[in-house]
Amino acid sequence: MSIMEATRESIYQFVQYCKQHIQGKERADAQSFLNEFFKAFGHAGAKQAGATFELPIPKASSRGHISYADLWWPRDRLATLLIEMKSRGENLHRHYGQAWDYCKQLNPQPKYVILCNFDEFWIYDFEIQVDTPLDKIRLEDLYERLETFRFMEFTAEAPVFKNN
Repeated sequence: MSIMEATRESIYQFVQYCKQHIQGKERADAQSFLNEFFKAFGHAGAKQAGATFELPIPKASSRGHISYADLWWPRDRLATLLIEMKSRGENLHRHYGQAWDYCKQLNPQPKYVILCNFDEFWIYDFEIQVDTPLDKIRLEDLYERLETFRFMEFTAEAPVFKNN
Protein backbone atom coordinates (compact mmCIF):
# COMPACT_ATOMS: atom_id res chain seq x y z
CA MET A 1 0.00 0.00 0.00
CA SER A 2 1.37 3.40 -0.89
CA ILE A 3 1.69 6.07 1.77
CA MET A 4 -1.27 8.43 1.59
CA GLU A 5 -0.98 11.86 3.08
CA ALA A 6 -2.27 15.35 2.82
CA THR A 7 -0.29 18.06 1.11
CA ARG A 8 -0.74 21.78 1.32
CA GLU A 9 -2.02 21.62 -2.27
CA SER A 10 -4.59 18.88 -1.55
CA ILE A 11 -5.87 20.81 1.49
CA TYR A 12 -6.00 24.02 -0.55
CA GLN A 13 -8.07 22.22 -3.21
CA PHE A 14 -10.41 20.87 -0.51
CA VAL A 15 -10.96 24.32 1.01
CA GLN A 16 -11.57 25.82 -2.45
CA TYR A 17 -14.03 23.02 -3.27
CA CYS A 18 -15.91 23.79 -0.06
CA LYS A 19 -16.06 27.51 -0.81
CA GLN A 20 -17.42 26.86 -4.31
CA HIS A 21 -19.72 23.85 -3.85
CA ILE A 22 -20.69 23.40 -0.19
CA GLN A 23 -23.58 25.43 1.20
CA GLY A 24 -23.27 23.89 4.65
CA LYS A 25 -26.54 22.00 4.89
CA GLU A 26 -26.13 18.77 6.85
CA ARG A 27 -28.36 16.50 4.79
CA ALA A 28 -27.48 17.94 1.39
CA ASP A 29 -23.74 18.46 1.76
CA ALA A 30 -22.30 16.13 4.42
CA GLN A 31 -21.38 13.20 2.18
CA SER A 32 -19.86 15.37 -0.56
CA PHE A 33 -17.89 17.32 2.04
CA LEU A 34 -16.60 14.18 3.76
CA ASN A 35 -15.73 12.50 0.48
CA GLU A 36 -13.62 15.51 -0.54
CA PHE A 37 -12.12 15.64 2.96
CA PHE A 38 -10.91 12.04 2.53
CA LYS A 39 -9.53 12.87 -0.92
CA ALA A 40 -7.55 15.76 0.58
CA PHE A 41 -5.76 13.17 2.73
CA GLY A 42 -4.80 11.01 -0.24
CA HIS A 43 -7.68 8.53 -0.24
CA ALA A 44 -9.73 7.80 -3.36
CA GLY A 45 -12.81 8.70 -1.32
CA ALA A 46 -14.46 7.88 2.01
CA LYS A 47 -16.03 4.60 0.93
CA GLN A 48 -12.89 3.53 -0.91
CA ALA A 49 -10.96 4.07 2.34
CA GLY A 50 -13.40 1.74 4.13
CA ALA A 51 -15.67 4.31 5.78
CA THR A 52 -19.44 3.94 6.04
CA PHE A 53 -21.93 6.78 5.59
CA GLU A 54 -25.13 6.82 7.68
CA LEU A 55 -24.23 3.93 9.98
CA PRO A 56 -27.36 2.81 11.87
CA ILE A 57 -26.89 2.96 15.63
CA PRO A 58 -29.64 1.19 17.60
CA LYS A 59 -31.07 2.89 20.69
CA ALA A 60 -28.95 6.00 20.20
CA SER A 61 -31.83 8.47 19.94
CA SER A 62 -33.45 10.07 22.97
CA ARG A 63 -36.53 7.91 22.35
CA GLY A 64 -34.56 4.69 21.97
CA HIS A 65 -34.92 4.52 18.18
CA ILE A 66 -32.24 3.99 15.56
CA SER A 67 -30.04 6.99 14.83
CA TYR A 68 -27.50 7.34 12.04
CA ALA A 69 -23.87 8.37 12.41
CA ASP A 70 -22.75 10.48 9.46
CA LEU A 71 -19.44 8.65 9.01
CA TRP A 72 -17.88 5.62 10.70
CA TRP A 73 -14.35 4.53 9.79
CA PRO A 74 -13.16 1.39 11.57
CA ARG A 75 -9.56 0.52 10.79
CA ASP A 76 -7.39 -2.42 11.77
CA ARG A 77 -4.36 -1.38 13.83
CA LEU A 78 -5.11 2.31 13.27
CA ALA A 79 -7.42 4.76 15.01
CA THR A 80 -11.13 4.28 14.39
CA LEU A 81 -12.98 7.51 13.57
CA LEU A 82 -16.54 8.78 13.95
CA ILE A 83 -17.57 12.03 12.25
CA GLU A 84 -20.84 13.75 13.04
CA MET A 85 -21.79 16.61 10.74
CA LYS A 86 -24.04 19.53 11.62
CA SER A 87 -25.27 22.40 9.47
CA ARG A 88 -23.16 25.54 9.05
CA GLY A 89 -23.51 27.89 11.98
CA GLU A 90 -24.71 25.25 14.45
CA ASN A 91 -23.17 25.32 17.91
CA LEU A 92 -21.17 22.08 18.03
CA HIS A 93 -21.19 22.05 21.82
CA ARG A 94 -24.92 21.24 21.69
CA HIS A 95 -24.18 18.01 19.77
CA TYR A 96 -21.48 16.60 22.03
CA GLY A 97 -24.04 14.36 23.79
CA GLN A 98 -25.12 12.82 20.50
CA ALA A 99 -21.53 11.88 19.63
CA TRP A 100 -20.97 10.48 23.12
CA ASP A 101 -24.15 8.36 22.85
CA TYR A 102 -23.03 7.01 19.48
CA CYS A 103 -19.61 6.08 20.83
CA LYS A 104 -21.09 4.06 23.67
CA GLN A 105 -23.01 1.95 21.13
CA LEU A 106 -20.14 1.32 18.70
CA ASN A 107 -17.74 -1.59 18.71
CA PRO A 108 -14.93 -0.92 18.44
CA GLN A 109 -15.36 2.43 20.10
CA PRO A 110 -13.79 5.21 18.04
CA LYS A 111 -10.44 6.59 19.11
CA TYR A 112 -11.25 9.94 17.51
CA VAL A 113 -14.55 11.77 17.13
CA ILE A 114 -14.99 14.85 14.98
CA LEU A 115 -17.95 17.19 15.28
CA CYS A 116 -18.05 19.42 12.22
CA ASN A 117 -20.33 22.23 11.02
CA PHE A 118 -18.51 22.73 7.68
CA ASP A 119 -16.56 25.67 9.13
CA GLU A 120 -15.02 24.08 12.24
CA PHE A 121 -13.68 20.68 13.24
CA TRP A 122 -13.91 19.81 16.95
CA ILE A 123 -11.72 16.78 17.57
CA TYR A 124 -12.24 14.53 20.58
CA ASP A 125 -10.45 11.52 21.96
CA PHE A 126 -12.82 10.03 24.54
CA GLU A 127 -10.04 7.76 25.83
CA ILE A 128 -7.99 10.79 26.93
CA GLN A 129 -10.28 13.76 27.46
CA VAL A 130 -14.00 13.16 27.57
CA ASP A 131 -15.71 16.53 27.90
CA THR A 132 -13.45 18.95 26.04
CA PRO A 133 -12.18 18.81 22.45
CA LEU A 134 -8.48 18.10 22.03
CA ASP A 135 -8.56 20.71 19.31
CA LYS A 136 -10.85 23.07 17.41
CA ILE A 137 -9.75 23.89 13.89
CA ARG A 138 -11.38 26.21 11.40
CA LEU A 139 -11.63 25.06 7.79
CA GLU A 140 -9.43 27.91 6.58
CA ASP A 141 -6.73 26.96 9.13
CA LEU A 142 -6.34 23.37 7.88
CA TYR A 143 -3.18 24.35 5.93
CA GLU A 144 -1.31 25.21 9.11
CA ARG A 145 -2.71 22.32 11.14
CA LEU A 146 -2.07 19.21 9.03
CA GLU A 147 -0.22 17.51 11.90
CA THR A 148 -3.49 17.46 13.86
CA PHE A 149 -5.14 15.20 11.27
CA ARG A 150 -2.45 12.51 11.08
CA PHE A 151 -5.13 10.00 12.12
CA MET A 152 -6.64 10.50 8.64
CA GLU A 153 -3.50 9.04 7.09
CA PHE A 154 -1.90 5.61 7.16
CA THR A 155 0.84 6.50 9.61
CA ALA A 156 1.83 5.55 13.14
CA GLU A 157 2.85 9.17 13.81
CA ALA A 158 0.75 10.68 16.56
CA PRO A 159 -1.38 13.73 15.81
CA VAL A 160 -0.47 17.01 17.52
CA PHE A 161 -3.30 18.67 19.41
CA LYS A 162 -3.31 22.10 21.05
CA ASN A 163 -5.54 21.18 24.03
CA ASN A 164 -4.22 17.71 24.91
